[in-house]
Order: sequence, then structure tokens, then C-alpha cells
Amino acid sequence: MALTDMAARKAKPEVRSYNLTDGAGLYLQVTPAGGKLWRWNYRHDGKQKTMAFGSYPEVSIADAREAHQAARKQKAAGADPMAQRKLDKIAGVMAREHSFKAIAQQWHDQWKPNKAERHARIVWGRLENDVFPAIGARPISEVKPSELVAMIKKIAGRGAPDMAKRCLEISGQVFRYAVAHGISERNPAADIKPGDVLPPRKTNHFARVESSELPDLLRKIEAYSGTPATRLAMKLMAYTFVRTGELIGARWPEFDLDAAVWRIPPERMKMKTLHIVPLSTQAVEVLRTLQLVTGDSALLFPGERDHEKSISNNTILGALKRMGYAGRMTGHGFRGVASTELHEMGFEEAHIEAQMSHLKRNRVASAYDHSKYLKQRVAMMQTWADRLDQFRAGAKILPFKAA
Repeated sequence: MALTDMAARKAKPEVRSYNLTDGAGLYLQVTPAGGKLWRWNYRHDGKQKTMAFGSYPEVSIADAREAHQAARKQKAAGADPMAQRKLDKIAGVMAREHSFKAIAQQWHDQWKPNKAERHARIVWGRLENDVFPAIGARPISEVKPSELVAMIKKIAGRGAPDMAKRCLEISGQVFRYAVAHGISERNPAADIKPGDVLPPRKTNHFARVESSELPDLLRKIEAYSGTPATRLAMKLMAYTFVRTGELIGARWPEFDLDAAVWRIPPERMKMKTLHIVPLSTQAVEVLRTLQLVTGDSALLFPGERDHEKSISNNTILGALKRMGYAGRMTGHGFRGVASTELHEMGFEEAHIEAQMSHLKRNRVASAYDHSKYLKQRVAMMQTWADRLDQFRAGAKILPFKAA
């Protein structure tokens, strides 16, 4: 007869332990101290064993029967239920120790020492907010590509496609760490390209004039009646086609005018690596003129009110607007014009991309890419400056092929 809950509750301790049977070998052992313990006796490999399923009432009759039934199935399959439970417990501990979150913590601890504290904090925040809720508790070796796809789709679904891509990239670094340390055999993030699962984004092209409008723009810059520093800033941007932020934040110690070179330090670069800008003779002339205007400041383009801060992007946008180019040209637009013209002039794409600091850098190559194709870039930048002068002067531009 099966044990009832009422019988289990009313069972009182006696001088010696006694058992209340439930069926199929499961029983409740009542001890002299008042304990009520679920037990099951079985034999494996000729040995008598007793398996415990917890105590009553913490473990109910139903739960004890369920655990007992699972153990009997294991025995019927030829396994030792107690030995299997130990293995399952070890596996559970290992799963927790090797969960994605646990390994991510190890990766982050190793990765962050040479990173800015704020950046390291942001990366960990992305993991906590978006990655861990999806796969943090999963054993890292069991995470499937489909789980990562679901994760980045959910992030992108709230209107954050860029964040989705970053989270996939960070997850990939964690998986690579796990593979390198023998914790996992593969990196499931490597099987996923964001473009395969996320809707395409409309590219935001900065406003820029057509090449045919460039001569008129250059002449208007030359005749600009605003502050001399702003006029020289636009000329220098045309000659060097650096990013607007790289230009307006420039400091005099970055320049060696005698060597005709501008070294933009890593902390001011989008790629976070040193970028070398060869200076044409025209660019050097602009800079020597600018020295007469702002040479007393550490900044090339100090603000009018606060000389400790550089001018803003709006300074250049405002100047272009006053010249009649509102919505048609931006500081960044000089980069697009230069890229188009240099490609049409026949310069190699690798040289153009290197000068625009578009080359992808890895950890090893980053120390050397700043000088990649430097000889070719020096010649290209001088040819480009000569081309702009021809545009401005209104000379006939003949088709040109780079050597």
C-alpha cells in the first residue's frame, strides 16, 4: 500500500529507526531523532547500496517518487544511480564554472588591463545587458549559432543594429578565449555574419559637391571673408582630407613642417592607431601661414571664446553655409570628393584607403600600418594638392593615370 501524506506527517520517532514503505523499494525512514528520510535499497554489481532522496517534508512524496523512478530507469539501463548522480553533480559544477558568463569574466579580466577604464566598463555593460540574459548561464561549449542569431535579432529588434553587431563581436572574442584555453572546441560566432541575419541599414552619406563643382568651391574658400583661421582650416581639410574631428583637434606638436609630415596620435584616431599624413608643399604653406595666426596656442584652431578648446565642427559647417553650400557640402565631404577623384586618377585603392585610415588593423599589424605605402602616399598627396590648385586656377584638367 502506498504511503500517504497523512501517515508520513503522523509518524513519530521511536527508540529505534523504522521504515514506512511506499512501493517499488522506496521507503521513508523515521529516526529516533525525529528525522524522516527518503531511502531506496538496490543492488549493483553484486553490492547492496542505499540511495537517499532527501528528507520529508522538504521533499514531498510526489518529488521522492519522481526521483526514485528516474533512478530505477538508470539502474534498468545498466548504470549505477548513485555513481551517475555524482557524475551529474560534477557536470553541474563544471557547467557553472564553464558557463558563458564565467568564461566572459575570465576573458574580460585578461583583456582589460591595457584598455581605457571607461571602455572596459562599457564592454562589460554590453555583456551584462544584452548577452548574459540570452546565453550567460549556458555552458559555453554548448552554445549554438542559432542562439547567437536569436540574441542579435532581439537586440536589433529594439532599434539597435550597431549594438547587435558589437555584442556578436564581443561574444566572438569570449568564444575565442574559450577555444584557446581548451574550454570549448569551436567559436559559433565565427559562423555568423551580421549581414546574413540583420536587415541592411541605409548608408548615411555625408553631403558633398560633385567633382564638377569643386573648382568653384575652392575659389570661394580662397575668397572667404570670415576669420583667417576658418579659411585656412577649410584649405587644409581639402589638401589632407582627414576627418573633421582630426583636423579641428590638431595640435602644433603633431607637425614637423620641415619633414612635411603630420602624425596624428592614436587617441585622436577612429582606428586608435598612429596615422601619418604626408604634407604637400601647399599644405605646409597653409600651416606656416596659420602659425602666424594661431601659433601662440597649442591648438591649430582654438575657439574664439575659450582658447583651451578647439573650434567645433559647426564652425566649418557655418562657413560652408555662408558660402552657399548648406546641405550640399560638409567638412567630411572633402573625404568623399578626394576618394572619388583619386580613384579616377588611377591611384591604387590600397594607397587611398591607407591614407584615409580605412585599413583594418589587427593587434600585430597595428604597430606598422601607420607607415604602410608611405612612399606612394607622399607622391599621391602632392599630386592631389597640385590637382586642387589646377581646379582652383581653372586650368584644363587632362586625364591622369598614376604611375
